[in-house]
Amino acid sequence: MKRSKAGARSEKLFASERQKMVRRQLKARGIRDKALLRAMKAVPRELFVPENLREFSYDDSPLPIGEAQTISQPYVVALMVEAAGLTSNSRVLEIGAGSGYCVAIMSHLAGRVYAIERDEALAEELPSRLAELGCTNIEIRAGDGSAGWVEEAPFDAIIVSAVAPHIAQPLLSQLAPDGRLIVPVARGTDNQRLMKVTRRGEDDFSEEDLGGVHFVPLIGEEAFAPAG
Repeated sequence: MKRSKAGARSEKLFASERQKMVRRQLKARGIRDKALLRAMKAVPRELFVPENLREFSYDDSPLPIGEAQTISQPYVVALMVEAAGLTSNSRVLEIGAGSGYCVAIMSHLAGRVYAIERDEALAEELPSRLAELGCTNIEIRAGDGSAGWVEEAPFDAIIVSAVAPHIAQPLLSQLAPDGRLIVPVARGTDNQRLMKVTRRGEDDFSEEDLGGVHFVPLIGEEAFAPAG
C-alpha cells in the first residue's frame, strides 16, 4: 500500500524532530553511547504515544499513555539505558514496559530483551507493535514485575521504569555477576533518585546516584500497594 503524500510528509517531519531530539536533548546532556544514539534516532517515538499527543512526541518531557501511566522523557530513557551498559550479548529485563518504547530502544542494543507490564491491555498490544518495527529479540508477559522474572534470570541488566519504595532484594539476586540494576527509588515526599546498583560479588553491591527523576509508582508485592 502506497503512503499518502501527507503521510510521507508527516514521517519526514517526525524523523527531523527525532534528529533534533538526539542532538539537543541527549548529546547536549552528555549521552555518548553511539549505538544508543543510533537507536534513539531510529525508533519512532510517535508510535508509542496516543494519537492525539503525537505532535508532542519529541518534547523534552514524559507523556501520558493512559491507565495512569506515562512514556518517559527521552533523556531519562537514554540515561537509564546508557547506565545499563548493554552489549549485543546482554540479557536485559525491563519492569514496567508501558507502551514499549524503552523495549524497542533496547532491542537494538541487547541480545535478548524481557519485559513485564502490569496492565494486561498494554502488555497484549506490545508484541504486534514491536514486531512491526522489527523487534524480534523480545519476550513480554503481563503480571507483577516488582519481584523480577525468576525463570529467565540471571540478567546482565534490569531497568525499572517506575519508582520503587526501596531496592528490592529479589531484583538484586537476579543480577548476573557485574550486572546492573537501574531503578528510581523514593527517598521521601517528592524526592526520587535514580540509582545504579552493580553486583560485585555474591552479596557485594555498589550504588551510584544518577540524579533526581520523577516516575509513577511501581505497584506490586515488592513495591507499593495499589491505591485504595
